[in-house]
Amino acid sequence: MDAQAYTRYLTGDSSDVVTAHQQGLVLAGGGADNDPAMKWMLQRAAGGDVLVLRASGSNGYNNYFYSDLGIPVNSVETIVFHNISASYDPYVLRRICEAEVVFIAGGDQYDYYTMWRNTPVEDTLRHALIQKRITLGGTSAGMMILGEAYYAPSLQGVESHQALSNPYHPHMQVLGLGDFVNHPWLPDVICDTHFDERDRAGRLSVFMARMEKDWGINARGIACNEGTAVCVDSSGVARVFGSYPPAPDYAYFLQSWCDVPQSLPEQCQPGQPLTWSHGAKALLVYKVVGKPNGSNSFDLTTWEQGTGGQWQWWYADQGQLFKTQGAFQPCNLSVPPPEKSDGLKVSWLEDTFFMHVDTSIIEQGLFMNILSSDGQLVFQTTLSQPGFMKFLPFAPGMYIVTLWTQSGRVAQKKVVKP
Repeated sequence: MDAQAYTRYLTGDSSDVVTAHQQGLVLAGGGADNDPAMKWMLQRAAGGDVLVLRASGSNGYNNYFYSDLGIPVNSVETIVFHNISASYDPYVLRRICEAEVVFIAGGDQYDYYTMWRNTPVEDTLRHALIQKRITLGGTSAGMMILGEAYYAPSLQGVESHQALSNPYHPHMQVLGLGDFVNHPWLPDVICDTHFDERDRAGRLSVFMARMEKDWGINARGIACNEGTAVCVDSSGVARVFGSYPPAPDYAYFLQSWCDVPQSLPEQCQPGQPLTWSHGAKALLVYKVVGKPNGSNSFDLTTWEQGTGGQWQWWYADQGQLFKTQGAFQPCNLSVPPPEKSDGLKVSWLEDTFFMHVDTSIIEQGLFMNILSSDGQLVFQTTLSQPGFMKFLPFAPGMYIVTLWTQSGRVAQKKVVKP
């Protein structure tokens, strides 16, 4: 062990075990950990090994996970990263591969960004997610980095009033997409934490406006209050754990109401206050109460149904954020939307997958991945011409089709196989 690169703390058995673990995702809003949510996470390990990754602090999670919650596991190990060289250390990489549950602690997400991005740690985490199908969790800064989009400020974190008055405020950096941890269950999603406690609704709305404006994607967001956790199983159901009442434990699921380009903000420019209204219906939000038994939920496969929550409309007008009562309804544009400009059309008719891709994109060197709704990579190929393919083995369900070039993601669609 390189003592200068990282410090490790082990509780329990150091040998690796193989268990019938289950895949899952835990998004915790920071503050005090929610015991029932953490028990849910540990149960996914099925008696296996739990690994805590952090960039500050010490072994505060070891006894809590190993014995305090009463869920038997083989071991709990904490690895505290001190510099980027830890991300290349064979022991660190091996312990990630051996874990059934990996939990990313709070702190400063910029530390994770600077020490993990484009390193073997990032690659190993992705492999564990896709191939081993581990449960991955994060709290506070650890939750902030799990979406396809992420916010890892190099300076002081932006406040809502700053972001709303200038969506390109200097404290908005680093806002990134698709080049960090990028959990496969969170396409087009950005996460935020300590949400109501730190008045972050305005800044999350701006993050999503920037995702639409800068990258042309249909933005989504998941936010949690302190003491609140969202636990997602392989069916895509997100259960919300909290202590309501008396604690104000809520999770929020945000989505732009219509698709790009209809949903683009009316005004999202450097130095100008944000206006994103579209008739006071820019964002459709489901606000869910967190209960000790996680009985309230939201369906991440459709983003249309939930229990124990209420729908709201959020919109911004000249730098002011407004919220009103709402109800789920499909986008009801009075005219048909124009064709999307990302160069990809996909559909499924029985067992045949139809796809049309602009020739200009193919000439850039194009790759295609297809993920199932639970994040498994089920197909991968290089594209050389438009056309269709026949996928007989595919079970009915939702799939996520993503096109990539060497410079990054260029298009993504969700398609349902009947």
